[in-house]
Amino acid sequence: MPRKRHTSEQIITKLREAEVHLSQGMTIPLMCKRLGIHQQTYYKWRREYGGLRMDQAKRLKELEKENNRLKRLLAESELDKAILKEAASGNF
Repeated sequence: MPRKRHTSEQIITKLREAEVHLSQGMTIPLMCKRLGIHQQTYYKWRREYGGLRMDQAKRLKELEKENNRLKRLLAESELDKAILKEAASGNF
């Protein structure tokens, strides 16, 4: 069975739906089955996205993307410095 990727908006919607089900007295295994997710997925999502609103989740995703871009730029810069240092040492 192929893995399904959920967007942060879908995750937050499912977590809110889970809160409603749990407040109505539904058990966690039954609630997970109704939402179509595994229990471990529910706990992981709750740990990662619990208490976030939609706009906060979008902002978090944007910050993660920006952070990855900056890390890549830094790695390229460090590589350039290493190449220049090696070339300047006189190894021709």
